[in-house]
Amino acid sequence: MKLVVFDVDGTLIDSQALIVGAMGAAFESVGMPPADRSRVLSIVGLSLPLAVGRLAPEAAGAQQEAIVSAYRQAFMTRRIEEEAPLYPGASDCLEALSHRDDVLLGIATGKSRRGLDAMLDHRDLRRFFVTLQTADNHPSKPHPEMLLSACDEAGIDPADALMIGDTEYDIEMAKAAGTAAIGVSWGYHPAETLSGYDVPVADDFPMLLSMIGDWAA
Repeated sequence: MKLVVFDVDGTLIDSQALIVGAMGAAFESVGMPPADRSRVLSIVGLSLPLAVGRLAPEAAGAQQEAIVSAYRQAFMTRRIEEEAPLYPGASDCLEALSHRDDVLLGIATGKSRRGLDAMLDHRDLRRFFVTLQTADNHPSKPHPEMLLSACDEAGIDPADALMIGDTEYDIEMAKAAGTAAIGVSWGYHPAETLSGYDVPVADDFPMLLSMIGDWAA
């Protein structure tokens, strides 16, 4: 049996509008100008406190905590369907993988469990996954604990696991955990950055499904 673990933001869902909008509102709530869009997208995948620390290193600790709190509130009030759609082919890919008898599916995301639950329930995706790992209970990517916990919960050795993600944090996490990795080119970090880690990079979900099949075989 194999375990395929998916990142969420930038891999399964195109949440850039939601993330940039919520982060902008959070910065404005403490009287700071919004961070540049490209900078915000560059930290997607990190846990929220670490991401805010990178975006606002000049802010005092209490101000960073206020930004984190405001982001969480803003995130939950935004429109998931409009601002965080599934990437084309994502649902079909998960459906196809769910019918294989040699593969289990999991998630490892920098999102909070509350944010992940909202996304999964809104789209009826929870049924696909046997393990859900979030930033609430683990160090931020690229620390390997999140991925190792996914393997442990699924009862799969890390050598039989595969991480799918759009950022270098995902690939670095996989390498630290001793799992295989496949990058995707449609997310928030450049495909050439992912290729620099000597991992294959898929250009669409049909290509990703084929790569996963080859790996599982």
